[in-house]
Amino acid sequence: MNIGQWAMDNEEGKKTYCVRRLGDQARPYDGVLSPQAWQKADLLSDFSFPWLDRQAPETLFRALWDDENFYFRYDVEDADVVMVEGANSMEKVMGSDRVEIFFTTGDELDPYYGLEMDPRGEVLPYETRYHREFNWDWSCPELQVWPELTEQGYNLEGAIPLQTFRDLACWFEKDGQPYLKAGLFRAEFSHGAEGQPVVEDWISWVDPKVEVPDFHLPSAFGVLEFVGE
Repeated sequence: MNIGQWAMDNEEGKKTYCVRRLGDQARPYDGVLSPQAWQKADLLSDFSFPWLDRQAPETLFRALWDDENFYFRYDVEDADVVMVEGANSMEKVMGSDRVEIFFTTGDELDPYYGLEMDPRGEVLPYETRYHREFNWDWSCPELQVWPELTEQGYNLEGAIPLQTFRDLACWFEKDGQPYLKAGLFRAEFSHGAEGQPVVEDWISWVDPKVEVPDFHLPSAFGVLEFVGE
């Protein structure tokens, strides 16, 4: 199959990542996949600084699926992991390094959903509408995450039931082929000089092609296509 060729007209030209199906022998234990299972996933390393003229630190994304769940994993190279304290998840996550997944009900982003996850596994979920009309009361209790700090930076593995996407009207099918319209992002923060604020940089899979840093745009989304093994 030519990946992406089946997509609707308004999806033509969008970046596409193949979410491979797990075999029966790779069923997860308590949601966590084995290293052998992750080897079956396509490796996505096509991340960049859209608003900086330099190479971004390595960001690797993998995803798999089965009859019940969408599994994802970020492996992040980060020599200066920033994690701030706060009274709640919003304060902690918004001030920290993090990886992000957005998924939407359509190209109009009306609505769409964000999951921002820091290296500790703190999660900031929200529903929003274009442009930046946030509903902070939305939550995603079905999401599970497993974070890990490493010598190179951090990893974060997660699982979301497919039914969650269906219930939110974010699950699409074309000729029986399922897909999500999704964005994959990373907030890459670093400590500034003593007495200076944290430096905030932004990494994306898709370049939104705008001058001011902003992921909350239709042009920042690609396609996650759910295929066989």
